Amino acid sequence: MAEALLWGLFAAGSLLLGAVIALRRPPHPRGLGLTMAFGSGVLLSAVSFELVAEAAIVGGGSGGVLFGFFAGAAAFTLGDILIGRFERRRAKDAGDRHEEASGLSILLGALLDGVPETAVLGLSLVQTGEIGVAMLVAVFVSNIPEGIAATTTLVEGGWERSAVLRMWLAVILACGLAAGLGYVFLDGASSGTLAFVYAFAGGGVLTMLATSMMPEAFERAGRAVGFVTVVGFFLAYAIHLLEG
Repeated sequence: MAEALLWGLFAAGSLLLGAVIALRRPPHPRGLGLTMAFGSGVLLSAVSFELVAEAAIVGGGSGGVLFGFFAGAAAFTLGDILIGRFERRRAKDAGDRHEEASGLSILLGALLDGVPETAVLGLSLVQTGEIGVAMLVAVFVSNIPEGIAATTTLVEGGWERSAVLRMWLAVILACGLAAGLGYVFLDGASSGTLAFVYAFAGGGVLTMLATSMMPEAFERAGRAVGFVTVVGFFLAYAIHLLEG
């Protein structure tokens, strides 16, 4: 379990790396948009090949894929609505009309995505004795632009740097714990349960991309985001092929 926990912390730790990069050298708005586009491409590839496809394989036609996918989408949507209300109250209390909910939305997406993904990392360790390299790299690489994007938008919205770092540390600890729990509890789980876990992560992150990360990337960087998104997608797909 300890090894799984450490791998989970390592994979999620790149969120903090992205946050530190953003705090040390805040990107230009266009650079941030392109960073978000690259991260979106990586995450789209992860959803396609590491999450939903794997859910379909292990699910074997069970309802776990369908329920998990829409449960993940619903969980993010509900959380995003609550975040929007929180940010409106926060802006009103501060006498500021500026709202910056997208940073918290991306952070929520990282949590809803990261916890199931790292739980699966723990499961792969107990089943095969080693960590799935493609999944580990996909999680690590996609987390960096997520950390940069969310941190930048949160700081722009008036959040204290220390508070932002504490939030990322909480997400990383949750992901590490999820990897350890996945090692302990997912071994021997039914195919429907495993399919639900994979699909839940896929549904949550896809909803986050559609509502937060990709629209803001286009707003900041324009049409160039399309090409950069494809680059991120191809890089993650190449990693998937190398392991396969």
